[in-house]
Amino acid sequence: MTPPEAPEAPEAPEASEAPDAKDAKDAKARADGRPIEFRGLSKRYRDRWAVQDLSFTVAPGRVTGFLGPNGAGKTTTLRMLLGLTAPTSGTATVGGRPYRDLAQPLRTVGAMLDESGTHRRRTGRDHLRVQCAATGLPARRADEVLDHVGLAQAGGRRYGEYSLGMRQRLNLAQALLGDPPVLILDEPSNGLDPEGIAWMRALLRTLAAEGRTVLVSSHLISEVEQTADDLVIISQGRLVAEGSSREIAARVRGEARVRVRASRPAELAAALTSAGAVVTRPPDGDGLLIVSGLGTGAVAAAAATHGGELYELAEDAPDLEQAFLRLTQGKAEIR
Repeated sequence: MTPPEAPEAPEAPEASEAPDAKDAKDAKARADGRPIEFRGLSKRYRDRWAVQDLSFTVAPGRVTGFLGPNGAGKTTTLRMLLGLTAPTSGTATVGGRPYRDLAQPLRTVGAMLDESGTHRRRTGRDHLRVQCAATGLPARRADEVLDHVGLAQAGGRRYGEYSLGMRQRLNLAQALLGDPPVLILDEPSNGLDPEGIAWMRALLRTLAAEGRTVLVSSHLISEVEQTADDLVIISQGRLVAEGSSREIAARVRGEARVRVRASRPAELAAALTSAGAVVTRPPDGDGLLIVSGLGTGAVAAAAATHGGELYELAEDAPDLEQAFLRLTQGKAEIR
C-alpha cells in the first residue's frame, strides 16, 4: 500500500534544486547503504499468529527475494516495516530506525505494495506531480521517473486506461520519486510481458549495484532465482530458510534421492536396505528404485555387487522450486 494520497496541491517550485545539508546527508547514506533489519518480529490477530519471531537482515547493494506461500505472512511483514500495521512484538527497522522515526521517510524508502491510493481518472503524470508536491520534490521529477520506467509517452493518459503492466510501471515510478536508498517492492513483475520482465530484472540489478537496499516479494520462483542475490523464505509466519538459491537447495540436499535401475532390483533393494537406506519401488517402475539416505557412490557400489546389470544411476537433487516446496511443506502456489 502506498501512503495515503495527498489532496491536489500546487506544483512544487522548480527553483529549489540546490542540495541542502539534508540532501547531502541522504546521498552519503545511500552510498553507505541502509540495511533493513527484522528482529523477533511477531504479529498476532486474535487466535492466530500471522508472523512469529521473524529475524533476518536485508543487505544494501543486493537484491533480496522474499518468498512464501499465500498467507505465509509476507504482506503483514512488509506492512509492519512500513508502519502500516503495529507489531505485537519485535522490531522492523531501516538503517536502525523504525519507519515512523525516519526524518524523510518517502525519500528514504520507496514502497510498491498495491494501487489502492491511485485515482483512476487522474493521469499518470498528474498522480506523480501530486506526490512530488506532497514530498517537496520539483514537479519535473515526475517526468524523469516516467521516462525511467518507460511511460514517457503514456504519462498524459488516465490511470484507469492503463493496463496492469503499465500500472505496475507507474507504481514503480512512484517508489522511485524520492530517489530512495531503500526499495520495497511487492510482485513488481506482475502483469509485465516477457520483455517487461527482462527490463524489470535489469533495473533491479542496476538499483542494487548503485548501493541501494532492494527487497522484492514475489511468487515467481524462477524469476526471483534469476534476479535475487539472496533469498528469504517464510512459511506460516516463520523463517524457514535464507541464503542464496544454491545454499537453500543445498540445505535440502540431504533429502536428495538416487534413482537406480538394475536387472536384479529385489536383491539390490535388500542390500541397500541393509546398508541403512530407505528404498521405494514405484509401481510400473520397470525395476526402478528410489533410494534415500545413501549417496550415488554407495548405491553404485551396492549395484555392482547385488544389482546385476545396471541400466540407470542418477541423483535426483532438488532445485530451488523443489526446495521451496519442501521447506514450505507444499503450501505454495508456484507460477
